[in-house]
Amino acid sequence: MANEIIFSETPTEKMDIREAAARVFDHLDIDSGTRQDYKYRVGLFLEYLKDHGYNRNSFLDFKRALADRTDWAVSTKNKYLTTARIFLKELNRQGKIPVDITQNVKSFTQSKKHKRDGLNDEEMGLLTSRMQSLAVTGSTTRIKAVFTLLALQGLRQIEIVRLDVKDLDLVAKTAAVQGKGQDDKENVNLHPETCKALHEYLKANKIADGAVFTSRSNNSATKRLSTRSLRGLVKDTLKELGIDKSTHGFRHYFTTKLIQAYKGDILEVARYTRHKSVEMLQVYNDNINAKADLPRFYATFNEVKF
Repeated sequence: MANEIIFSETPTEKMDIREAAARVFDHLDIDSGTRQDYKYRVGLFLEYLKDHGYNRNSFLDFKRALADRTDWAVSTKNKYLTTARIFLKELNRQGKIPVDITQNVKSFTQSKKHKRDGLNDEEMGLLTSRMQSLAVTGSTTRIKAVFTLLALQGLRQIEIVRLDVKDLDLVAKTAAVQGKGQDDKENVNLHPETCKALHEYLKANKIADGAVFTSRSNNSATKRLSTRSLRGLVKDTLKELGIDKSTHGFRHYFTTKLIQAYKGDILEVARYTRHKSVEMLQVYNDNINAKADLPRFYATFNEVKF
C-alpha cells in the first residue's frame, strides 16, 4: 500500500502512521514547540492520504481540499499546508519517497491586513476587573502573570512558555526573552505591574528555578507548559467573560495602544514590540488611521437615506 511505502522504515515493517510521522519531524532542526505543532497538524494530511491514497499530485490535491473548506481562515489553511509540505520534503530528503511532490505548489495568498481586531479597552476592562476580584492562590496568580505578559509586554505565546526563572530580574525590571525564530535572548523591559504579578506568582507557587510556567496536567506534570495549553488557559477565561478574541489578540492590543500613545512613531514602538520589520507595524498604523477617519466617511453620506 502507498501509505506503508511512505511511512515504514522498510517496505516490510508495519508501524503506526502517527508514530512514523512523529519520527520524521524528530529529525528537523526546529524548536520543540514548533515540532509539537507539526506533529499535531500532520494528522489531517495523514487522514487525507488514508482516504485518497498517495500519488504525485497528492500535495496539490490536498491544497485544493483545504481551499474548499469554508470553516477555516486562510492563515489556518496555510498552517496545515505548510506542515504537509515540510513533512513531504523531509520524507524525500530521507529517501522514503523518490520525488518532492511539493515543488511548484504555492501557499495560499494571505492579505497582510489583520482579519480580526485585538482586545479593545472595554474588553480589557472586563478582564482586569475579573483578575482583581480573584483571591490570591497559586492558580489565580498564575493566570494573572500570564495575562500581564500578554497585555503589558506583548509577548508571543512561544516567548512566554520559553521563560525560565533565571531569565527574570524583577529588581531591574527586565526579562531575557527568546523570540520567535531566534537562538539568542534579548532583554525586555518589564512594566511594574508585570513585575508585581510575576513576583506574587513565583512566591505563591514556590518556584525558584527552572521553567516559569509548567504544566499541571496529569500526563505532563512539571514539564514546561506548551503553547497549546497556554492558549487553553487564556481561552477559558475569555470565554467566561464573553470575549471572542484569540490569545494573539493581546499582542494586537499591546501594539495598537503603543502606536496610539506614540502617535504613529513606528520606529519607537518597534523597540517595545520587537517587530523585525516595520511593515507589519505600518499595517497596525493604517488600521488605526482608517478607523479614526470613519466618522468623516459616514458624514459624507449623511443625507443619503434609503
